[in-house]
Amino acid sequence: MWNLYKYIAYLEKGGEHKMEVTDVRLRRVNTEGRMRAIASITLDHEFVVHDIRVIDGNNGLFVAMPSKRTPDGEFRDIAHPINSGTRSKIQDAVLTEYHRLGELEEVEFEEAGAS
Repeated sequence: MWNLYKYIAYLEKGGEHKMEVTDVRLRRVNTEGRMRAIASITLDHEFVVHDIRVIDGNNGLFVAMPSKRTPDGEFRDIAHPINSGTRSKIQDAVLTEYHRLGELEEVEFEEAGAS
């Protein structure tokens, strides 16, 4: 574990902290709309973001950050990445888990049908 003072000195010398998605919890949903799953992610084992949605868009699956509807009917993100690298990291982690669960469900379905 890094000592806080060493970490601050590291950052002051131009070092970067590379945030990692350390856990993804995902629940697939069956709706008539385009939403396919709801996820929660943990960042660096220290911070959780809930209500991330997997959406089936016109160009494939994508991740939508948690949002709320404003009084004028628009949606505004509650939390979101501030650069494209972090957005890609989050999307890759969530979609990897989405596909992994889909493969598990297919195997379980095949095993249930085989007995």
